[in-house]
Amino acid sequence: MRPPGDKSISHRYALLSALADGTSSIHGYSTGGDCRSTIECLRALGVSIEETCRTAEGLSLRVAGRGLGGLRTPAGPLDAGNSGSTMRMLSGVLAAHPFASTVTGDESLSRRPMRRVIVPLERMGARIASTDGRPPLTIHGVASPAAIDFTPDVPSAQVKSAILLAGLHGDGVTRVVETMPTRDHTERALAAFGAEVARDDGGISIRGAQRLTGQQLAVPGDISSAAFWMVAAASLSGSEIVIDDVGLNPSRTGIIDILRRMGAVVSLDEREGGPGEPAGTITVRHGGLTSVEIAPREVPGVIDELPVLAALATHGGELHVTGAGELRVKESDRISALADGFRSMGGDVEEFADGFHISGRQRLKGGDVDARHDHRLAMAFAIAALGAAGPTVIHDAGAAAVSYPEFFSVLESLRT
Repeated sequence: MRPPGDKSISHRYALLSALADGTSSIHGYSTGGDCRSTIECLRALGVSIEETCRTAEGLSLRVAGRGLGGLRTPAGPLDAGNSGSTMRMLSGVLAAHPFASTVTGDESLSRRPMRRVIVPLERMGARIASTDGRPPLTIHGVASPAAIDFTPDVPSAQVKSAILLAGLHGDGVTRVVETMPTRDHTERALAAFGAEVARDDGGISIRGAQRLTGQQLAVPGDISSAAFWMVAAASLSGSEIVIDDVGLNPSRTGIIDILRRMGAVVSLDEREGGPGEPAGTITVRHGGLTSVEIAPREVPGVIDELPVLAALATHGGELHVTGAGELRVKESDRISALADGFRSMGGDVEEFADGFHISGRQRLKGGDVDARHDHRLAMAFAIAALGAAGPTVIHDAGAAAVSYPEFFSVLESLRT
């Protein structure tokens, strides 16, 4: 099978295409609701985006760039839906435009912390009003943001991206220092559009006022979506899956190492993907599951995959995770929701402030679970349910459409 276009890369290609000079073509753009929110926000800001085709790989888009500083004042609030990526990265772009705009979201997004992006953008000259550091955000941007040197309190690719996107519009050199590396899709995408991005001793720097040039781009398959099928194959005796054209960016492949440590048999056939984004084929086979600990330094590289790795442990393994407090401020409190869901299915789960411990010594029984409007929980519960002795009912399973609308139909095809 081939997973849908990578969600993280899709967001960034759309944003940079809108800021570029000339027209860009994007193939394999994610069909998920989050990436649709980015498209609609950009359209509301005056960007012409034409959907030319839809295939199993995703959408094909033609984006007419408006150049740096070329977005127009929106007629009303910009709706980021459920997408924290849209809200945080778009805030960096809006902070560099001299007009006022308001970015809203759904009930879940309205509870998520935004102070981590508000603080650096205000240091760059923007004024941002919020509800105690949460959405909606009303952003009063400036034409030329001040260059800053900033170390985020919490490692975050979204915060890093917002700062770099604002800095691209300003004067001088803006630098973000990472205490722990996060995914580097923004740096790679900026380079693909012709910008120079420098790296030094944990710092990522960009010089302002660099013009971007429209590109022809292909989005590889999303490894975070592929993770559900990788875990399904690793979970069930006799299973094997071959996943084609999946992104293998080194900042996203931590899950492969962890799957191997947990006992799965994983092989890779790598090729060069789009501009600076490697891709290839992953083959996963079931192996005997073991006990694994995920340390805090590993967490940023697998933050999106932790729910499905937890599901793997319920099939007979054991998983201990710490340093993952960020899970509590995702689309849901993923630590609490995972623990409640797996316990409802008969699982053995211990919950910590910053993580969890799951023992799969006894088989799940099945039961009723609540995905709590969280796409990754809906899919993780489905993968755990494959090994249960009885049926499982997943309430709010439609949340999977946020990132993977085809998830349940693909699951059914793989089971038959």
